[in-house]
Amino acid sequence: MTSEQQAEGHRIERVVARGLVKTFGSTVALRGVHATIDTARLTLIEGANGSGKSTFLGILGTVIRPTSGTVTYAPHADDRALARRSIGWLSHESLAYPDLTGRQNIELAARLHGLSAQTAWREAEERFELGNFATRPLRTCSRGQRQRIALARALVHRPSLVLLDEPTTGLDRPSVARLLDLVVAEVKRGAGVVVVSHEPDLFRDLATARIVLERGRNAVSAPEASTT
Repeated sequence: MTSEQQAEGHRIERVVARGLVKTFGSTVALRGVHATIDTARLTLIEGANGSGKSTFLGILGTVIRPTSGTVTYAPHADDRALARRSIGWLSHESLAYPDLTGRQNIELAARLHGLSAQTAWREAEERFELGNFATRPLRTCSRGQRQRIALARALVHRPSLVLLDEPTTGLDRPSVARLLDLVVAEVKRGAGVVVVSHEPDLFRDLATARIVLERGRNAVSAPEASTT
């Protein structure tokens, strides 16, 4: 199965979050957040430190379970396992295997998605301009190089929902420009891209939807970003 065929088979069309509450012990991270996220657009999640942005993104990505509330992934309803097949996740840290090379990390991700490792590597090498650094253990690479590997790994299966948590941290200007070009390309491909960033100005011109959180609640939302 090609990455295009797999992506079509598990495509997410819309994500609807209702009444999300998340507590960590006595700390309340989310207090009833509502949001609707569509594909083929960039949604920017904004808010001060501690407002719940990364927790919200983690719930959307199925890596955090809400204490209460629901997330549905049309047309997969609340089937987290099925939805996960069409989610690409880039955490603040790469979460890749540091002792594997960049190429090995990408090929491993491809095999986990039932794709050809060789084809996935060839496509990633060209798209992300991966040089000789991709043949070295990831721990020896720079922040920007690790980020390129992590992005290639996250997008190897052509996900319809792409979640980016602080993707510009530690990147130089050329790397940031490359990232923004990639975000534009993913939206044009039809993916829903959701970004949490401490530099929201970088993404505002590209975003057609915004979700603003304040102390774990919806604060304000631009007209394009439905919260109903």
